[in-house]
Amino acid sequence: MKKIYLIDEDKDEKLFKNLKNVMKKEQNVEIVNIIPKEIKEKLKTIPDICIINEDSIRSDIKDVFQKIKETEQNANIPLIVLTPTEDEEHIIEILKNDVEICLKYPLNCDILYYTIMNLIKLLNRNRTVSPLTGLPGNSQIQAEMQERLEKGEKYALMYIDLDNFKAYNDTYGFSNGDEIIKLTANIITKNVLKKGRNARNFVGHIGGDDFVALVEDNDYERICQNIIAEFDKSIEKYFTKEDIERGYLEVENRKGLIEPFPLTTISIGVVEVTNDRFKNTLEIGEAGAAVKHLAKTIWGSTYVIDRRKNREAIYDKVKNKIIK
Repeated sequence: MKKIYLIDEDKDEKLFKNLKNVMKKEQNVEIVNIIPKEIKEKLKTIPDICIINEDSIRSDIKDVFQKIKETEQNANIPLIVLTPTEDEEHIIEILKNDVEICLKYPLNCDILYYTIMNLIKLLNRNRTVSPLTGLPGNSQIQAEMQERLEKGEKYALMYIDLDNFKAYNDTYGFSNGDEIIKLTANIITKNVLKKGRNARNFVGHIGGDDFVALVEDNDYERICQNIIAEFDKSIEKYFTKEDIERGYLEVENRKGLIEPFPLTTISIGVVEVTNDRFKNTLEIGEAGAAVKHLAKTIWGSTYVIDRRKNREAIYDKVKNKIIK
């Protein structure tokens, strides 16, 4: 349920009813009408959006902004101001106060509706975005997969993760590990979403060193090859010269013994997805995880492609890194 606060000095019932009428077809949106002096108490429950009726505010509207934003937990609440003024300088002053949108009276109901709904969609996307890579997270990954499945679209699902990444973190620290994750995100994005690629291609960050790409280009195998080539070339600068020359890391295990670990590489498991092969996204995910696991059993950076037309068990043997 999305909660929207309408801040109105007089609790204008007409505006409140109009707003409720505008949003009536959205059953998961609740409109709450409050006055400015109630802000501190009401904001203990953080709304998704605040709409401020400037026409009814008798004090300086900047004071209302300050009341809303005075605590850290409320600082990111999106604001929409409804204003009666035609003065562009005044509107600019409003927008300077971290107000996302300013709409002028008389209100167009369709503009108000789509403004609110687009802002809600943006909030949903941002709340599932990885703060480290800026890529969409699990919710949007699932939504993208589901949409393609429902439309019967053919695409390649790429499950991507790093090999021996824990050993790297244990040796070089999490801060350096984060830099490798960002490097990986950039390489994947560059190759999957670059100019000339299918506009429907998608890259998501599951978390940690795990990524997903949905590719509608037919040459997805070349994309895998390019990602691996660029990763293997770029990763060397994140290791010391000694580790590069030795070819492995020396990491102390829980028993205090030194163990050798290979340098960080990248594995890609690819599944050709068609609507006649999979019934739901869970089946797609299971197939992707299985083929990625197979890729990780192969030494070094590699990819494995599952081109089967049905869901029988994966063969033990891998020829040319492709499951026939």
